[in-house]
Amino acid sequence: MSRKLAELEARQKVLQERAAQERADFALHFEPIEKPLSWADKGIDAFHFVKSTPILWTSAFAVLAHYKPKLASKVLAVGWGTVKLLKGAKNLI
Repeated sequence: MSRKLAELEARQKVLQERAAQERADFALHFEPIEKPLSWADKGIDAFHFVKSTPILWTSAFAVLAHYKPKLASKVLAVGWGTVKLLKGAKNLI
């Protein structure tokens, strides 16, 4: 039994070393795209923050409507069209 256990431990050590080498190789290839992916992650976090705080974007739109009513009506039309388009696309999927 101890011989089999020793073989298993040796195999485990070999596999751990191989996994460490593969992780190092992957990290080397991943390095050039790490910064753009971090920016994309920050953008996704910002989107989720804005989505989860409707008072923020409602207030921003109210300020825009007060100072620039023509621009606000265009933004509202584009936003409404986008929402309808996304809902239609979601129903298709």
